[in-house]
Amino acid sequence: MKIAIVGIGYVGLSNAMLLAQHNEVVALDIISEKVNMLNKKQSPIIDKEIQKFLKEKKLNFIATTEKKRAYKNADFVVISIPTNYDNKINSFNTASIESIIDDIYNFNTNATIIIKSTIPIGFTARIKKEKKQKNIIFSPEFSREGKALYDNLYPSRIVIGEYSEKAKIFTKLLLQGAYKKDITVLFTNSNEAEAIKLFSNAYLAMRIAYFNELDTYSYIHKLNTRKIIEGVAHDPRIGMYYNNPSFGFGGYCLPKDTKQLVASYNNIPNNLIKAIVKSNYTRKNFIAKIIINKNPKTVGIYRLIMKSGSDNFRTSSIKNIMNKLRNNGIKIIIYEPFIKKNFFLQYKVINDLKYFKKKCDIILANRIVAELKNIKEKIYTRDLFGNN
Repeated sequence: MKIAIVGIGYVGLSNAMLLAQHNEVVALDIISEKVNMLNKKQSPIIDKEIQKFLKEKKLNFIATTEKKRAYKNADFVVISIPTNYDNKINSFNTASIESIIDDIYNFNTNATIIIKSTIPIGFTARIKKEKKQKNIIFSPEFSREGKALYDNLYPSRIVIGEYSEKAKIFTKLLLQGAYKKDITVLFTNSNEAEAIKLFSNAYLAMRIAYFNELDTYSYIHKLNTRKIIEGVAHDPRIGMYYNNPSFGFGGYCLPKDTKQLVASYNNIPNNLIKAIVKSNYTRKNFIAKIIINKNPKTVGIYRLIMKSGSDNFRTSSIKNIMNKLRNNGIKIIIYEPFIKKNFFLQYKVINDLKYFKKKCDIILANRIVAELKNIKEKIYTRDLFGNN
């Protein structure tokens, strides 16, 4: 089959690699630099499996900036562009998705559209009615930054927000490309699939917030946080995973998805869901206060990315902490090799690590790595387990 992929970030590119093993895949993006890199078998994002697939796999894959080339004669078109939360409307801004749907049907009225972008609950049903189109299906994505293709090759589950024959065909294409066998497949209606995505990410955010609040309590009472977490997490109902304290949850998905879920509740009674968002602000304020009380002149930020294997620092939780420190008269400098400019958001960027270490009184590191171990006395972190 011919499959068009709109957007070549983590979601789009990982799905493109998965499907291009057995199908013709054309990836569409507006950024020509990314397109040129892909056509030279170079990945524009950091993902070990994607990089390996481009170099070693025989794939039926090209990238383009031309809509017609992508959409014409496509059996399926996968929309995988980012959706940002708009505080003015208290919802994801879906204007770009709606525009892309119009573009697709201008070139190809027979295509089945698969939405992988995160959307508000009820969006698919609404847009099908407004556009008078039946062939629009939502299928949530559950991949991690830096591990996106791996998570598609070995998926935890596949959720398809429709019971139709087209939905079953697309599911078979995903199963065909996966390495894992006996994959759980769940067919639902579109509203349920949209809810699964938001509630999944809200639970992950809640778990991060929970262990961060445990860490806050232990820090104030001078208790051994790691011992407490181990004692709690060895209960198999809780589990010894995803329990490493941090400066707060950030990244692209969790902050905006939890906000969207809070907005979706609207007049529905809730305490826990809105508390997840509030807890994250409280945690970042707490971390900032600890640093302010140490009276440093210069604080270094070691990496804006919040976990290894990622090159993304959109909505990084450290940004809020940086602003609070600056508002208290503390000089901030950044070490982030992914930033090639001398300044980022008015903060000085220093990519000479030795010089960076020398200039800082305190260095904030969300996660400890080997290159920081020679200056332990300067490091402030809540990383207890040495993992993401």
